Amino acid sequence: MELLVIGGGNMGFTYAKSILDSGEIASGSISILETHPPRIEELKEYSDFTIYDSIACTSSADIVFLATKPQQCKELFENIKHLVKPNQLFISVMAGVTIASIQEGLGTKKVARAMPNLPAQLGKGMTGFTGAKELTEKELKQVQKLLETTGKAMRVSSETSIDAVTGISGSGPAYVFYFMQGMIDAALQMGFNEAEAKEMVSQTFEGAVAQFKESNDSLLTWMNRVASKGGTTRAALDSFDENNLNKLIQEGAFAAQNRAIELGKK
Repeated sequence: MELLVIGGGNMGFTYAKSILDSGEIASGSISILETHPPRIEELKEYSDFTIYDSIACTSSADIVFLATKPQQCKELFENIKHLVKPNQLFISVMAGVTIASIQEGLGTKKVARAMPNLPAQLGKGMTGFTGAKELTEKELKQVQKLLETTGKAMRVSSETSIDAVTGISGSGPAYVFYFMQGMIDAALQMGFNEAEAKEMVSQTFEGAVAQFKESNDSLLTWMNRVASKGGTTRAALDSFDENNLNKLIQEGAFAAQNRAIELGKK
């Protein structure tokens, strides 16, 4: 089984390395196609991968990861279409690029589309994916195994759901960072230094997420355990409610989803 990752940037390299480390595909059978000279030199430091700078390598792969920037997809498709074989499986992690546009651009039907997120780089990713109707159940399971080398992978029923995944988990880490930044800013104003603020906030998030994941209790139940009537936590939660923060978070997630839909139409 030969795997080719087209695009040796952060996400492409993340998948190449994670798949290699998992043992799903053997060392020596994973290649990366990259055309940016400085990045090529960086990638050559990793002897487990074969690094190409020519599209000719495309025809020899059984599975091809498309990990270039979305705005580069049209040029990429035009360049490699003549090299595509009917039995090749294409997995795209290009945001907003639809399965239909990939099928048309490459002249093939075997296409899966995935939406990863940044924590994939640490093996803590959350990826939503779906596949063209032409993919077999065996091929879909193979796609899931490869995606799960970077964390969790959830198969969704349609590309509409991929846009929703973008609004929740794809863009989601930035929402968490935004909330963390607000807490850190507050801590600094309260007199803590940056190191102290970072430690308090990051450990608080890590601990809260761990407690939630290890139980079947709802988030409301956990909030009520922390917040007592007339207490400090209730004062903070009441402030959030008065400022309609929950609704604003929802609106932000839908804004990301709608933008993903718009990008898919271009």
